[in-house]
Amino acid sequence: MTLSSPEFWIAFLQIVWINVLLSGDNAVVIAMACRSLPPRSRKWGIILGSGVAVALRIVFTGLVATLLALPWLKVIGSLALFYIAIDLALPSEDGEEAVQASDSLLRAVGTVALADVFMSLDNVVAVAAVANGNFLLLILGLAISIPLIVAGSSLVMALIDRFPIMVWAGAALLGWVAGEMLLTDDALVSRIGGPEVAEHWLHPAAFIGAAFVVCVAWVWGRMRLRRQDQAA
Repeated sequence: MTLSSPEFWIAFLQIVWINVLLSGDNAVVIAMACRSLPPRSRKWGIILGSGVAVALRIVFTGLVATLLALPWLKVIGSLALFYIAIDLALPSEDGEEAVQASDSLLRAVGTVALADVFMSLDNVVAVAAVANGNFLLLILGLAISIPLIVAGSSLVMALIDRFPIMVWAGAALLGWVAGEMLLTDDALVSRIGGPEVAEHWLHPAAFIGAAFVVCVAWVWGRMRLRRQDQAA
């Protein structure tokens, strides 16, 4: 495919659309990771986080065949997402928001990068199939999706500011994604009875993952607040 061919631009639009459909969870991670930043740093946190998300997808698409062939990769990814979701839902510790903006910004972007390593696998597979080895098409299609992710993250951020319970909804969403990912790892699927069994338990596992994140974050948060009250 060349820049002048209709097939190139059709594939380009397909890649953009795929990222619009599959980047909702990434927008939630970016918004939640940046919600405690000072107002001036939030914009840069969202922009840098979105840029990291897209850049990682460009890198991973070239390695997708190798990555997806590794056994237990998605299991490790789901466990990492469980931890990230719980950590994002926890209330801030005393003094955490007084840290310098630059340090907080780096931590926020680092959280986004770690989560996106595992959450972008669905995007990578779909985009790699459409790009069909055309690296220019891949870069253009993913780069144009940056403002779309930024807009989505900004919207989620506004909702979190107005409705703090959205933090818990976002954490539950990440738990849902982690639960689904857990049952899509080939190494695990082969040990629980095959694809049919895994597919049957996919949604229950996602629900359990969401409930697990909310429950653990709530209990952990209560314990943290109790320790702070005792120390005061």
